[in-house]
Amino acid sequence: MEVTDGGEQLVLDGLPAPRARRRVRAATGGQPLAEDRPVARVAIDLPPAHLDRPFEYAVPASMAVGAVAGARVKVRFGRQDVDGYVLERVDTADHEGELQPLRRVVSDLPVLTPAVARLARAVADRWAGTLVDVLRLAVPPRHARVEGESVGEPAGPLVPHASATAWDAYRGGHAFLQHVTAGGAPRAVWTALPGARGERWPDAIAQAVAAAVLGGRGALVVVPDARDVDRVLDALDDAGVPRWTAERPHGAVRLTADDGPAARYRAFLAALRGEAQVVVGTRASAFAPVRDLGLVVCWDDGDSLHAEPRAPYPHVREVLALRSELEGCAFLVGAHGRTVQAQGLVATGWAREVAADRATTRARTARVRALDSTELAREGPAAAARLPTPAWRTIRDRLAVGPVLVQVPRAGYLPVVACGRCRASARCGTCHGPLGITVADGTPTCGWCGRLATGWRCDECGAGALRSVQVGSQRTAEELGRAFPGFPVRVSGARAAGGVLATVRDVPALVVATPGAEPVAPEGYAAAVLLDAATSAGQGLGAAEDAVRRWLAAAALVRSASDGGQVLLVGDAPERAAQALVRWDPEGLASRELDERAELQLPPAVRIASVTGPRDAVLAVVERVDGVEVLGPVPVTGGRAAERSVPGALEPDVRALLRVPRAQGQALARSLAASLAVRSARREGGTVRVQLDPTDLT
Repeated sequence: MEVTDGGEQLVLDGLPAPRARRRVRAATGGQPLAEDRPVARVAIDLPPAHLDRPFEYAVPASMAVGAVAGARVKVRFGRQDVDGYVLERVDTADHEGELQPLRRVVSDLPVLTPAVARLARAVADRWAGTLVDVLRLAVPPRHARVEGESVGEPAGPLVPHASATAWDAYRGGHAFLQHVTAGGAPRAVWTALPGARGERWPDAIAQAVAAAVLGGRGALVVVPDARDVDRVLDALDDAGVPRWTAERPHGAVRLTADDGPAARYRAFLAALRGEAQVVVGTRASAFAPVRDLGLVVCWDDGDSLHAEPRAPYPHVREVLALRSELEGCAFLVGAHGRTVQAQGLVATGWAREVAADRATTRARTARVRALDSTELAREGPAAAARLPTPAWRTIRDRLAVGPVLVQVPRAGYLPVVACGRCRASARCGTCHGPLGITVADGTPTCGWCGRLATGWRCDECGAGALRSVQVGSQRTAEELGRAFPGFPVRVSGARAAGGVLATVRDVPALVVATPGAEPVAPEGYAAAVLLDAATSAGQGLGAAEDAVRRWLAAAALVRSASDGGQVLLVGDAPERAAQALVRWDPEGLASRELDERAELQLPPAVRIASVTGPRDAVLAVVERVDGVEVLGPVPVTGGRAAERSVPGALEPDVRALLRVPRAQGQALARSLAASLAVRSARREGGTVRVQLDPTDLT
């Protein structure tokens, strides 16, 4: 970045060196050009990969004041007017011909700051994407009415409470906060403990944010969902960092897409103008323009909501890690579990581990038991029950002292059914999607096309009877209501009648929740029963790690063993995953998984790119990428990628995997981006999806 009389101007890496100064020639119809820096370099909002570079336009004198770096503009490209962002203003042009003038300044508000523009370019380069794709994630759509709103007077500098009690239990916790307050840029991977109010993870994050604010810097916290946003904001309020409001522009602002376009843009502008020193939000807030950024925090980095489903598919953890390096700010990623990727940051020395010792962990956690078929063998035929006798007895006993949590892996009633005779999976006769039952005594419904499967017959044996394969939260609540009459049963989940519950009262009740939707009991649950462990663990890369993450998140809401808290894992889960939960040792599981992946040449020990689409299109993209190990292409026959194949196609989509050592990951991204640019310029047919570091390799 260079500083001129006009302020900060972004200099993008990779731009050609300026040529000798020459007069700017512009097709402006005789209207004068701006006297100062009459050339604007603009990122145009067009998707083709071969257009992923700045374009130069002349700045008319009438737009000299408004066309600042970061402003939204309209420009002429070909025969159409397109949107764009001014990246910088310069004195001379690299283009030797005439320059088209800017059509108009849409808004003179510099919504694209130099720091965010650098970050967006780095994200695009890392994931073989384009700058405009990342900018669509980073900068929310303009809301003209919100731009014109007036705000109250600032309330002065924030003075949060200088407390670090929530970090007392962690080795290295106080040192991390002291370094942040002093203006340093430490990087930490934090394994959070369960605990009573004042010791839970939102309070620890709030105290870390307060440390950054006390040091005169801003902070950014990214969490999986809106419910977690509210929990962090409440903790920040207790720590002396109040919520931002238009009447009192001061403190921490909530930035989520779920709040709607106006509220999202209002929060974005609060951060941009420096009215809010702290931003707390979901995935897209990772790009929030926080001034003097001193700390970035990612909570529960293993949650799938942190993975962007739109190109170029960046992950919040990696975006914040890049931001930490580019802006020199502190980095904190935390969870009750430990992802292999976070363990990789520790193993390489890029970040330090912040965790409690074993004695503290045992004192703060509930008593955990794994009720697998071996453990239940003495129960006889009752061992095959979905709720075996020990689990039933634990629920009965603990209901006398407080609420009991029951975690179910799937929502709905009977989300997966099979033929009652031959046990073959029940499939839709139209699209061959999986069938499920949404209500008691209901007609099977296709999970893909939504059609009712009236008169269904099995393709294998012709039988018409169905049996349950997986039981959902609604059916589980129905069964528990019959098993424990007299106790209220509450269901929490996206498909539940009451939606996702934030909290429940500390009274005897059964709470049935899907993973990630567990409400908080102020004094902790008396017990938790984690059903269908085999289904939770699933199969595939990272399945065991993800299952342990979900189990630990639920178990962390339970009272400690000294207070009688119990956690039961019911089902034949993989032994390694079950033992990690019983010992409360997510670090050990992540370390072993990382070592095994290094031996097998799997992410994150290597970098892998997935190229999916029609065979000819995939081969064309892959053939232009040199110096990589190519696996495939093979037909996509299962998993999420198969669902994206075009129905009725003569040949299913194929997928090729490109693998390189981690040190060559950036070269792989550059080569793939160049291949996609050639594909775009040549207008090659077919739709190709390219994803680096894919989370789904099935």
